[in-house]
Amino acid sequence: MPTGRFAPSPTGPLHLGSLRTALLAWLFARSAHSTFLVRIEDLDLAAARPEIEALQLHDLASIGLDWDGEVVRQSDRQHHYASAIAGLIADDRTYPCFCSRREVREAASAPHGIDSSGLYPGTCRDLSSSERTRRAETGRPAALRLRADGAEVTFTDRLHGQVTSVVDDFVVRRNDGTPAYNLAVVIDDAAQEVEEVVRGDDLLPTTGRQVLLAGMLGLRSVTYAHVPLVVGADGLRLAKRHGAVTLDDRVALGDSPEVVCGLLAASLDLIDDAVPVRPPDLLARFDPGQLPLAPWVISSPDRSH
Repeated sequence: MPTGRFAPSPTGPLHLGSLRTALLAWLFARSAHSTFLVRIEDLDLAAARPEIEALQLHDLASIGLDWDGEVVRQSDRQHHYASAIAGLIADDRTYPCFCSRREVREAASAPHGIDSSGLYPGTCRDLSSSERTRRAETGRPAALRLRADGAEVTFTDRLHGQVTSVVDDFVVRRNDGTPAYNLAVVIDDAAQEVEEVVRGDDLLPTTGRQVLLAGMLGLRSVTYAHVPLVVGADGLRLAKRHGAVTLDDRVALGDSPEVVCGLLAASLDLIDDAVPVRPPDLLARFDPGQLPLAPWVISSPDRSH
């Protein structure tokens, strides 16, 4: 009975895509008679907003999702991340990186650079001590990258099957001192004994990083189910520009939270029409093997396909 979770970042209201993923994560866990957790990923203290966190939790409850235990916040777990980073440094698994995001992008597009995958080209990996000192003296703060050594990682996803990826040297601590998402999520999932991660398939390309890091830290690996995103009629990931994309937006149009839940359920082929429904009503028809694999396209505020 794999423990599941949903872990939003409190930087903006949950849109229909996030609510759909939350519903799926809940269905995966509850259909297995398992525990379902909610974690607030507020690593970026400058962007995280307590009022947004409260709104997100309210919206989850409004569409009928419940969770077990107290909500865990990453902002309360900084010492765990610092300890893991210290261990990686002590084991010579990391190196300082002075590259900006723009420089990484430019390396990717250079004639002899890396391809469009966005993998880090290793610019700072083999800098001499004197060169690192020189760059540090310029005042540019360094991020900390993990030495992945081009490791090839294979894992099995419940929707995508066997996935193999080459892992680049990725950031485990940002240049402002903030622990990176890929590190924090691995540590938190292990600490909370999460066994199955259900999330959007836009995160599938970076999952190999987390699998590799979990092994380095001696942590138990999890299983994954990367589910299709919700996109606008332009094919881009759902955003405010696409109209009524949040629960509040839909309520303002006259929809109840139960109707919104029904809309999400219909998009997953769990019910035939977008009628009012609550999550427990969907458990009998939920079958992960029958989930649609294509993105759900929202074509207008009140019509979808």
